[in-house]
Amino acid sequence: MKYIVLLGDGMADEPLEELSGKTPLQAAKTPRMDALACCGETGIAHTVPQGYHPGSDVANLSVFGYDPADCYTGRSPLEAASMGVELAPDDVAFRVNLVHLTPHYGKLYMEDFSAGHISTAEAKELIDSLQEEFGGADFRFYPGVSYRHLMVWKGGKDKLRFTPPHDLTQQSVEGHMPKGEGADVLIDLMTSSQLLFNTHAVNRRRAERGELTANSIWMWGHGRKPSMTPLTERFGIRGAVISAVDLIKGIGIYAGLEVINVPGATGYLDTNYHGKAEAALAALTKDNFVYLHVEAPDEAAHGGNVDDKVRAIEDFDAKVVGTVLDGLASSGDEYRVLVLPDHPTPVKKMTHTSDPVPYILFDSQGAFSPTSSVSGYDEFQSRQGGNVIDPGHLLMERLLTR
Repeated sequence: MKYIVLLGDGMADEPLEELSGKTPLQAAKTPRMDALACCGETGIAHTVPQGYHPGSDVANLSVFGYDPADCYTGRSPLEAASMGVELAPDDVAFRVNLVHLTPHYGKLYMEDFSAGHISTAEAKELIDSLQEEFGGADFRFYPGVSYRHLMVWKGGKDKLRFTPPHDLTQQSVEGHMPKGEGADVLIDLMTSSQLLFNTHAVNRRRAERGELTANSIWMWGHGRKPSMTPLTERFGIRGAVISAVDLIKGIGIYAGLEVINVPGATGYLDTNYHGKAEAALAALTKDNFVYLHVEAPDEAAHGGNVDDKVRAIEDFDAKVVGTVLDGLASSGDEYRVLVLPDHPTPVKKMTHTSDPVPYILFDSQGAFSPTSSVSGYDEFQSRQGGNVIDPGHLLMERLLTR
Protein backbone atom coordinates (compact mmCIF):
# COMPACT_ATOMS: atom_id res chain seq x y z
CA MET A 1 0.00 0.00 0.00
CA LYS A 2 1.23 3.49 -0.91
CA TYR A 3 0.25 6.50 1.20
CA ILE A 4 0.41 10.16 0.21
CA VAL A 5 -0.65 13.40 1.92
CA LEU A 6 -1.37 16.31 -0.43
CA LEU A 7 -1.55 19.50 1.59
CA GLY A 8 -2.55 22.89 0.18
CA ASP A 9 -1.42 25.27 2.90
CA GLY A 10 -4.17 27.67 4.00
CA MET A 11 -6.60 26.57 1.25
CA ALA A 12 -9.69 26.84 3.46
CA ASP A 13 -11.34 30.25 3.70
CA GLU A 14 -14.61 32.08 4.29
CA PRO A 15 -17.32 33.31 1.86
CA LEU A 16 -16.35 36.45 -0.05
CA GLU A 17 -18.57 39.08 -1.65
CA GLU A 18 -16.28 39.35 -4.68
CA LEU A 19 -16.83 35.63 -5.29
CA SER A 20 -20.63 35.94 -4.98
CA GLY A 21 -20.62 34.49 -1.49
CA LYS A 22 -18.35 31.59 -2.31
CA THR A 23 -15.04 30.71 -0.72
CA PRO A 24 -11.94 30.58 -2.95
CA LEU A 25 -12.07 26.79 -2.67
CA GLN A 26 -15.67 26.80 -3.91
CA ALA A 27 -14.96 29.31 -6.66
CA ALA A 28 -11.84 27.57 -7.95
CA LYS A 29 -12.10 24.95 -10.70
CA THR A 30 -10.98 21.80 -8.87
CA PRO A 31 -12.28 18.80 -10.87
CA ARG A 32 -9.69 16.39 -9.47
CA MET A 33 -10.39 17.12 -5.79
CA ASP A 34 -14.13 17.23 -6.49
CA ALA A 35 -14.03 13.77 -8.07
CA LEU A 36 -11.92 12.42 -5.23
CA ALA A 37 -14.40 13.80 -2.66
CA CYS A 38 -17.28 12.07 -4.41
CA CYS A 39 -15.69 8.65 -4.13
CA GLY A 40 -13.85 8.99 -0.82
CA GLU A 41 -14.55 9.94 2.77
CA THR A 42 -14.99 13.65 3.48
CA GLY A 43 -15.11 15.39 6.80
CA ILE A 44 -13.50 18.06 8.96
CA ALA A 45 -10.42 17.85 11.17
CA HIS A 46 -9.52 20.04 14.14
CA THR A 47 -5.82 20.56 13.44
CA VAL A 48 -5.36 23.41 15.94
CA PRO A 49 -5.97 22.32 19.55
CA GLN A 50 -7.80 24.73 21.81
CA GLY A 51 -5.46 27.26 23.37
CA TYR A 52 -2.85 27.06 20.60
CA HIS A 53 -2.08 29.77 18.06
CA PRO A 54 -3.22 28.61 14.58
CA GLY A 55 0.25 28.58 13.08
CA SER A 56 1.46 26.28 10.33
CA ASP A 57 3.79 24.71 12.89
CA VAL A 58 0.99 23.55 15.20
CA ALA A 59 -1.37 22.62 12.37
CA ASN A 60 1.18 20.64 10.37
CA LEU A 61 2.36 18.79 13.47
CA SER A 62 -1.26 17.67 13.85
CA VAL A 63 -1.52 16.60 10.21
CA PHE A 64 1.77 14.69 10.55
CA GLY A 65 0.11 12.79 13.41
CA TYR A 66 1.72 14.52 16.39
CA ASP A 67 -0.21 15.94 19.33
CA PRO A 68 1.18 19.48 19.76
CA ALA A 69 0.49 19.22 23.49
CA ASP A 70 3.11 16.44 23.67
CA CYS A 71 5.88 17.85 21.50
CA TYR A 72 5.43 21.47 20.46
CA THR A 73 8.17 23.80 21.69
CA GLY A 74 8.05 26.43 18.94
CA ARG A 75 8.41 26.89 15.21
CA SER A 76 12.10 27.68 14.87
CA PRO A 77 13.51 24.44 16.31
CA LEU A 78 11.66 22.60 13.53
CA GLU A 79 13.10 24.94 10.91
CA ALA A 80 16.55 24.50 12.43
CA ALA A 81 16.37 20.75 11.77
CA SER A 82 15.68 21.41 8.09
CA MET A 83 18.65 23.76 7.88
CA GLY A 84 21.02 21.24 9.46
CA VAL A 85 21.43 23.30 12.62
CA GLU A 86 21.85 21.08 15.68
CA LEU A 87 20.46 22.70 18.82
CA ALA A 88 22.10 22.22 22.21
CA PRO A 89 19.86 21.90 25.29
CA ASP A 90 20.46 25.54 26.26
CA ASP A 91 19.97 26.93 22.73
CA VAL A 92 16.85 28.88 21.80
CA ALA A 93 16.05 29.18 18.10
CA PHE A 94 14.18 32.13 16.58
CA ARG A 95 12.52 32.60 13.22
CA VAL A 96 13.95 35.68 11.50
CA ASN A 97 11.84 37.28 8.78
CA LEU A 98 13.22 39.89 6.42
CA VAL A 99 10.43 42.50 6.31
CA HIS A 100 9.67 45.93 4.90
CA LEU A 101 8.54 48.49 7.46
CA THR A 102 7.08 51.86 6.43
CA PRO A 103 7.00 55.00 8.64
CA HIS A 104 3.65 56.77 8.82
CA TYR A 105 2.75 59.64 11.18
CA GLY A 106 5.47 58.72 13.64
CA LYS A 107 4.73 54.99 13.66
CA LEU A 108 6.19 52.01 11.81
CA TYR A 109 3.84 49.83 9.75
CA MET A 110 4.36 46.28 8.48
CA GLU A 111 4.01 46.90 4.77
CA ASP A 112 5.30 43.48 3.71
CA PHE A 113 6.22 40.52 5.92
CA SER A 114 8.27 39.01 3.07
CA ALA A 115 10.21 42.09 1.90
CA GLY A 116 8.64 41.77 -1.53
CA HIS A 117 9.37 38.02 -1.60
CA ILE A 118 13.06 38.77 -1.67
CA SER A 119 15.20 36.25 -3.54
CA THR A 120 17.15 33.66 -1.60
CA ALA A 121 20.46 34.92 -2.99
CA GLU A 122 19.78 38.52 -1.94
CA ALA A 123 18.53 37.39 1.46
CA LYS A 124 21.71 35.39 2.06
CA GLU A 125 23.80 38.54 1.58
CA LEU A 126 21.77 40.33 4.23
CA ILE A 127 21.84 37.46 6.71
CA ASP A 128 25.58 37.02 6.17
CA SER A 129 25.99 40.72 7.00
CA LEU A 130 23.97 40.22 10.19
CA GLN A 131 26.22 37.34 11.17
CA GLU A 132 29.36 39.35 10.44
CA GLU A 133 28.09 42.35 12.42
CA PHE A 134 26.25 40.76 15.35
CA GLY A 135 27.11 37.06 15.35
CA GLY A 136 29.47 35.55 17.88
CA ALA A 137 29.45 33.47 21.03
CA ASP A 138 25.85 34.38 21.92
CA PHE A 139 24.11 34.77 18.56
CA ARG A 140 24.40 33.01 15.24
CA PHE A 141 22.37 33.82 12.11
CA TYR A 142 21.64 31.18 9.45
CA PRO A 143 20.35 31.99 5.94
CA GLY A 144 17.24 30.13 4.79
CA VAL A 145 14.92 30.57 1.82
CA SER A 146 13.59 33.92 0.55
CA TYR A 147 12.46 35.94 3.58
CA ARG A 148 12.60 33.04 6.11
CA HIS A 149 15.74 32.69 8.24
CA LEU A 150 17.04 31.52 11.61
CA MET A 151 18.87 32.84 14.65
CA VAL A 152 20.16 30.75 17.55
CA TRP A 153 20.71 32.37 20.94
CA LYS A 154 23.08 30.28 23.03
CA GLY A 155 21.86 30.19 26.61
CA GLY A 156 18.95 32.32 25.48
CA LYS A 157 15.67 33.16 27.13
CA ASP A 158 12.45 31.41 26.11
CA LYS A 159 9.77 33.06 28.27
CA LEU A 160 8.92 35.47 25.47
CA ARG A 161 5.85 36.56 23.53
CA PHE A 162 5.79 37.54 19.87
CA THR A 163 3.38 38.56 17.12
CA PRO A 164 3.95 36.79 13.79
CA PRO A 165 4.72 39.41 11.11
CA HIS A 166 2.06 38.10 8.72
CA ASP A 167 -0.53 38.95 11.40
CA LEU A 168 0.49 42.61 11.19
CA THR A 169 0.21 43.26 7.45
CA GLN A 170 -0.64 46.95 6.87
CA GLN A 171 -0.80 47.51 10.64
CA SER A 172 1.34 49.47 13.07
CA VAL A 173 3.94 47.37 14.85
CA GLU A 174 3.55 49.53 17.95
CA GLY A 175 2.64 47.30 20.88
CA HIS A 176 3.71 44.18 18.99
CA MET A 177 7.43 44.13 19.64
CA PRO A 178 8.87 41.15 21.60
CA LYS A 179 7.80 41.00 25.23
CA GLY A 180 9.15 39.12 28.24
CA GLU A 181 12.53 38.29 29.74
CA GLY A 182 15.22 39.02 27.19
CA ALA A 183 12.96 41.03 24.89
CA ASP A 184 15.18 44.09 25.18
CA VAL A 185 18.08 42.14 23.66
CA LEU A 186 15.98 41.05 20.68
CA ILE A 187 14.53 44.52 20.13
CA ASP A 188 18.05 45.90 20.09
CA LEU A 189 19.01 43.38 17.39
CA MET A 190 15.92 44.30 15.35
CA THR A 191 16.57 48.03 15.50
CA SER A 192 20.28 47.50 14.83
CA SER A 193 19.40 45.54 11.70
CA GLN A 194 17.52 48.57 10.40
CA LEU A 195 20.66 50.68 10.61
CA LEU A 196 22.73 47.95 8.95
CA PHE A 197 20.26 47.37 6.13
CA ASN A 198 19.59 51.04 5.42
CA THR A 199 22.59 51.44 3.12
CA HIS A 200 23.21 47.79 2.27
CA ALA A 201 24.11 47.08 -1.36
CA VAL A 202 21.25 44.59 -1.70
CA ASN A 203 18.70 47.22 -0.73
CA ARG A 204 20.28 49.87 -2.93
CA ARG A 205 19.90 47.55 -5.91
CA ARG A 206 16.32 46.65 -4.99
CA ALA A 207 15.38 50.32 -4.59
CA GLU A 208 16.90 51.13 -7.98
CA ARG A 209 14.68 48.46 -9.54
CA GLY A 210 11.61 49.83 -7.77
CA GLU A 211 11.34 46.80 -5.49
CA LEU A 212 10.57 46.74 -1.77
CA THR A 213 13.66 46.70 0.38
CA ALA A 214 14.35 44.36 3.29
CA ASN A 215 14.82 47.15 5.80
CA SER A 216 14.44 45.20 9.05
CA ILE A 217 14.37 41.77 10.63
CA TRP A 218 11.41 40.53 12.64
CA MET A 219 11.87 37.79 15.24
CA TRP A 220 9.25 35.29 16.37
CA GLY A 221 8.44 31.56 16.64
CA HIS A 222 11.11 30.74 19.24
CA GLY A 223 11.69 27.46 21.02
CA ARG A 224 14.03 24.74 22.22
CA LYS A 225 14.72 21.37 20.61
CA PRO A 226 11.60 19.10 20.79
CA SER A 227 11.35 15.38 21.47
CA MET A 228 9.40 13.45 18.80
CA THR A 229 9.12 9.74 18.00
CA PRO A 230 9.60 9.25 14.23
CA LEU A 231 6.56 8.21 12.20
CA THR A 232 8.78 5.55 10.68
CA GLU A 233 8.96 3.87 14.09
CA ARG A 234 5.33 4.47 15.06
CA PHE A 235 3.78 3.15 11.86
CA GLY A 236 6.55 1.13 10.19
CA ILE A 237 6.60 3.31 7.07
CA ARG A 238 9.43 4.67 4.93
CA GLY A 239 9.11 7.81 2.92
CA ALA A 240 9.78 11.43 2.14
CA VAL A 241 8.64 15.00 2.67
CA ILE A 242 8.46 17.48 -0.22
CA SER A 243 8.15 21.19 0.49
CA ALA A 244 9.82 24.53 -0.21
CA VAL A 245 9.37 25.52 3.44
CA ASP A 246 11.97 24.75 6.12
CA LEU A 247 9.26 24.31 8.77
CA ILE A 248 7.67 21.38 6.91
CA LYS A 249 11.02 19.85 6.04
CA GLY A 250 12.04 20.09 9.69
CA ILE A 251 8.92 18.29 10.91
CA GLY A 252 9.62 15.67 8.26
CA ILE A 253 13.15 15.17 9.55
CA TYR A 254 11.89 14.66 13.11
CA ALA A 255 9.31 12.25 11.64
CA GLY A 256 12.13 10.17 10.15
CA LEU A 257 11.44 11.10 6.53
CA GLU A 258 13.83 11.90 3.70
CA VAL A 259 13.75 15.50 2.52
CA ILE A 260 13.41 15.82 -1.26
CA ASN A 261 14.36 19.24 -2.63
CA VAL A 262 12.66 19.97 -5.94
CA PRO A 263 14.28 22.48 -8.33
CA GLY A 264 12.04 25.51 -8.78
CA ALA A 265 10.09 24.91 -5.55
CA THR A 266 9.75 28.44 -4.17
CA GLY A 267 6.93 28.39 -1.63
CA TYR A 268 5.12 30.98 -3.75
CA LEU A 269 2.75 31.19 -6.72
CA ASP A 270 5.55 30.44 -9.16
CA THR A 271 6.51 27.19 -7.45
CA ASN A 272 7.20 24.04 -9.45
CA TYR A 273 3.90 22.26 -8.77
CA HIS A 274 4.38 19.59 -11.42
CA GLY A 275 7.96 18.91 -10.34
CA LYS A 276 6.80 18.30 -6.78
CA ALA A 277 4.17 15.82 -7.93
CA GLU A 278 6.63 13.95 -10.15
CA ALA A 279 9.13 13.81 -7.28
CA ALA A 280 6.43 12.34 -5.04
CA LEU A 281 5.59 9.63 -7.56
CA ALA A 282 9.27 8.79 -7.96
CA ALA A 283 9.66 8.52 -4.18
CA LEU A 284 6.72 6.14 -3.98
CA THR A 285 8.42 3.71 -6.34
CA LYS A 286 10.97 2.91 -3.62
CA ASP A 287 9.14 3.84 -0.39
CA ASN A 288 5.50 3.82 0.72
CA PHE A 289 4.81 7.30 2.17
CA VAL A 290 5.07 10.92 0.97
CA TYR A 291 3.99 14.19 2.59
CA LEU A 292 3.71 16.80 -0.18
CA HIS A 293 3.19 20.40 0.93
CA VAL A 294 2.34 23.43 -1.24
CA GLU A 295 2.61 26.88 0.32
CA ALA A 296 1.13 29.03 -2.48
CA PRO A 297 -2.54 29.34 -1.33
CA ASP A 298 -1.41 30.51 2.10
CA GLU A 299 0.98 33.11 0.66
CA ALA A 300 -1.77 34.52 -1.57
CA ALA A 301 -4.16 34.76 1.37
CA HIS A 302 -1.58 36.51 3.55
CA GLY A 303 -1.27 39.05 0.76
CA GLY A 304 -5.04 39.56 0.68
CA ASN A 305 -5.21 38.58 -3.00
CA VAL A 306 -8.38 36.66 -3.90
CA ASP A 307 -7.47 36.01 -7.54
CA ASP A 308 -4.04 34.67 -6.63
CA LYS A 309 -5.52 32.34 -4.04
CA VAL A 310 -8.07 30.94 -6.50
CA ARG A 311 -5.29 30.44 -9.05
CA ALA A 312 -3.04 28.74 -6.50
CA ILE A 313 -5.84 26.31 -5.56
CA GLU A 314 -6.52 25.54 -9.22
CA ASP A 315 -2.82 24.92 -9.87
CA PHE A 316 -2.66 22.66 -6.81
CA ASP A 317 -5.65 20.68 -8.12
CA ALA A 318 -4.46 20.31 -11.70
CA LYS A 319 -0.69 20.09 -11.37
CA VAL A 320 -0.31 18.34 -8.01
CA VAL A 321 -3.46 16.36 -7.23
CA GLY A 322 -4.10 15.52 -10.88
CA THR A 323 -0.54 14.49 -11.63
CA VAL A 324 -0.29 12.34 -8.50
CA LEU A 325 -3.65 10.62 -9.04
CA ASP A 326 -2.85 9.83 -12.68
CA GLY A 327 0.53 8.44 -11.71
CA LEU A 328 -0.84 6.31 -8.90
CA ALA A 329 -3.66 4.96 -11.07
CA SER A 330 -1.20 3.83 -13.72
CA SER A 331 1.27 2.32 -11.24
CA GLY A 332 -0.81 -0.74 -10.43
CA ASP A 333 -0.22 -0.23 -6.70
CA GLU A 334 -2.90 -0.01 -4.06
CA TYR A 335 -2.88 3.46 -2.56
CA ARG A 336 -4.46 5.89 -0.14
CA VAL A 337 -4.58 9.67 -0.49
CA LEU A 338 -5.26 12.33 2.13
CA VAL A 339 -6.04 15.83 0.78
CA LEU A 340 -6.48 18.83 3.07
CA PRO A 341 -5.20 22.24 4.16
CA ASP A 342 -3.40 22.59 7.47
CA HIS A 343 -5.53 25.54 8.65
CA PRO A 344 -7.78 28.17 7.07
CA THR A 345 -6.17 31.43 5.92
CA PRO A 346 -9.07 33.78 5.11
CA VAL A 347 -8.13 36.36 2.47
CA LYS A 348 -9.98 39.15 4.25
CA LYS A 349 -8.23 38.48 7.55
CA MET A 350 -4.84 37.82 5.91
CA THR A 351 -3.93 35.46 8.74
CA HIS A 352 -4.71 31.98 10.04
CA THR A 353 -7.77 30.91 12.00
CA SER A 354 -8.40 27.91 14.24
CA ASP A 355 -11.46 26.62 12.39
CA PRO A 356 -11.47 22.92 11.43
CA VAL A 357 -10.35 22.08 7.90
CA PRO A 358 -12.05 19.98 5.21
CA TYR A 359 -10.35 16.70 4.33
CA ILE A 360 -10.66 13.89 1.80
CA LEU A 361 -9.57 10.31 2.50
CA PHE A 362 -9.50 8.05 -0.54
CA ASP A 363 -8.55 4.39 -0.77
CA SER A 364 -8.12 2.73 -4.16
CA GLN A 365 -9.77 -0.40 -2.75
CA GLY A 366 -12.78 1.47 -1.35
CA ALA A 367 -11.93 1.28 2.37
CA PHE A 368 -13.36 4.77 2.99
CA SER A 369 -17.10 5.16 2.39
CA PRO A 370 -18.20 8.20 0.35
CA THR A 371 -20.96 10.56 1.46
CA SER A 372 -23.82 10.32 -1.05
CA SER A 373 -24.82 13.99 -0.84
CA VAL A 374 -21.32 15.33 -1.62
CA SER A 375 -20.79 16.66 -5.15
CA GLY A 376 -17.41 18.31 -4.62
CA TYR A 377 -14.74 19.41 -2.19
CA ASP A 378 -15.13 22.54 -0.09
CA GLU A 379 -15.44 23.78 3.48
CA PHE A 380 -19.21 23.21 3.68
CA GLN A 381 -19.80 19.97 1.77
CA SER A 382 -17.12 18.31 3.89
CA ARG A 383 -19.36 18.77 6.93
CA GLN A 384 -22.32 16.92 5.41
CA GLY A 385 -21.20 13.39 6.23
CA GLY A 386 -20.76 14.18 9.91
CA ASN A 387 -17.17 12.89 9.98
CA VAL A 388 -15.23 14.91 12.56
CA ILE A 389 -11.63 14.15 13.51
CA ASP A 390 -10.98 15.79 16.87
CA PRO A 391 -8.17 15.96 17.85
CA GLY A 392 -6.79 16.35 14.35
CA HIS A 393 -3.60 14.38 14.92
CA LEU A 394 -5.68 11.19 14.82
CA LEU A 395 -6.23 11.70 11.08
CA MET A 396 -2.77 10.35 10.23
CA GLU A 397 -3.49 7.19 12.21
CA ARG A 398 -6.73 6.82 10.28
CA LEU A 399 -4.84 7.12 6.98
CA LEU A 400 -2.09 4.66 7.89
CA THR A 401 -3.82 2.00 10.00
CA ARG A 402 -7.46 1.60 8.99
